[in-house]
Amino acid sequence: MTESITLQIPDPLYQRLANTAQATHRPVEEVVLHSLKVGSPPAWDNVPEEFQSDLAALDRLEDDALWEIAQARKANSEMTRYEALLQKNQDHTLSDKERTELIDLRAESDLFMLRKAQAAAILRWRGHSVVHP
Repeated sequence: MTESITLQIPDPLYQRLANTAQATHRPVEEVVLHSLKVGSPPAWDNVPEEFQSDLAALDRLEDDALWEIAQARKANSEMTRYEALLQKNQDHTLSDKERTELIDLRAESDLFMLRKAQAAAILRWRGHSVVHP
């Protein structure tokens, strides 16, 4: 037996559910029922504002694209440079140019990790088993 209800929901929440429905090729009603059973899609509004639009865009991605993000790795050369700059920062030997580079690399790394975590959270919400290596 099923029951019907009419429910007013805020537009941002509806958009997230509609984006998920489109990305997963499922009807909105099915996504709403799933949300009622397991909770809403993972939130991104508790991260720094400069990253929110990037994380919000992940809701629209299909699972294959999310898997690619969740499993992405930084290049060794990027990590080596970042670690070298962190060491120079700790030793108080950074030039102004290196300080700017470190700030940029830190922001890139933060966004990279937030995207990985959000992609994994969305995949889990969509019912996938996401195992961290």
